[in-house]
Amino acid sequence: MLHRFQFGSFYLVLDVNSGALHRVSPVAWEILGSYPADEDAVVARHGVRFGADTVRAALGEIADAVRQGNLLAPPPPELSQGGLSFLRALCLHLAHACNMRCGYCFAGQGRYGGGPALMPRDVALRAVDFLLRHSGPHRHLDVDFFGGEPLLNPEVLKETVEYGLSRAQECGKRINFTVTTNGLLLDDRTIDFLNRRRITVIASLDGRRGIHDRWRRLADGGASYERVLPGILSLVRSRGGRNYYVRGTYTRQNLDFAADVRHMAELGIDRVSLEPVVAPPTVPYGLRASDLPAIREQYLEIAEFCYRRAREGRPFSFFHFELDVLHGPCLKKRVSGCGAGHAYLAVAPDGSLYPCHQFVGQPAFRLGSVWEDDFSLPPLGRQFKQLTIHAKAACRECWSKFLCSGGCHASNYALGGGLDRPWPLGCALTRIRLEAALYLQARLAEVPALLK
Repeated sequence: MLHRFQFGSFYLVLDVNSGALHRVSPVAWEILGSYPADEDAVVARHGVRFGADTVRAALGEIADAVRQGNLLAPPPPELSQGGLSFLRALCLHLAHACNMRCGYCFAGQGRYGGGPALMPRDVALRAVDFLLRHSGPHRHLDVDFFGGEPLLNPEVLKETVEYGLSRAQECGKRINFTVTTNGLLLDDRTIDFLNRRRITVIASLDGRRGIHDRWRRLADGGASYERVLPGILSLVRSRGGRNYYVRGTYTRQNLDFAADVRHMAELGIDRVSLEPVVAPPTVPYGLRASDLPAIREQYLEIAEFCYRRAREGRPFSFFHFELDVLHGPCLKKRVSGCGAGHAYLAVAPDGSLYPCHQFVGQPAFRLGSVWEDDFSLPPLGRQFKQLTIHAKAACRECWSKFLCSGGCHASNYALGGGLDRPWPLGCALTRIRLEAALYLQARLAEVPALLK
């Protein structure tokens, strides 16, 4: 399977099965639109425009790439999803409470459909033990602190980190910690602890002041940009360009979101993740199919910006452009995605288990509890394990399947109509973003030093 596309002035071809990306000439690009075909027929079809000798030369180069396995490679084998399931990661909901009231919040202002709650110490420590006990042969594990706003529960966060580091060492394993925060409570003392324990931080900022303040409001309804910015910038300066991302959300109200990326770069933030809002098109901020051409132009602008920064020796990391086209994730990861529901679980403040943070609070998706000594994955968890790209009809013939792994289960369920039915608009957004990422990789590959 081949995917041909143009981005900027580049004619690009992705071999879906091998993952090889090729920048080709216009004649090769045209030929590959109907390849393979009889050589005389190809020359007759394209010779008038490009010249017969040029067409034959391009056919020879294409044939060489096919022989080398970089074009029209056979599909990889379908991997069995049977066998035992072992945990790699937990998302601990330290707080079902928040000191902000974001207008597009998927979590009901941080309460997930219930009342405000903080995770008790005993639940958090039990969750660490649960992860270690059910991680099997995995040595490198992850614990994410989430909410609401997890820094509303600072002592439990700190004690969980210290306990987790100690217990993991006893078990011959390692836990990497991440905290996702809105930035309001990033004071010097908290930043010092996060840095000393090398905890990855994902801090929220939507970009320009007016864009950020449109949806990210304080609990009293006030603007939050001026309140969150000092702590975020202090954290960024303390990290030396490592171990953080500043994450924003773009909506239909800022379809010029490349300007928000540039704004964050001007602030000195050089690691940015900007995500499309997950919402139906019926709400004012929800993205629509008619917005896709404008969105494509924005991703092209961001790709060009990243390229310029690399050329200047000031690399800028845009999270969704961080593709490794040479070494990439293993086949199992590319087929099965994030592992939600079997390798990755979310823990509510009371210890209940859910497939991921976006399913928390939905009774139909409760998988059990960290308090169960004899916990085994229930049928719903096994269903999640089977949600590979091979189980989703929309994915089978999609060129991006090995790069997106079938999309987000929660988005598919909420907006696609089912766990096994990808959200069509989300798929379109992902394909645009991936084309931009591949284009950037192709540009950087022409200056090998920039890929280091």
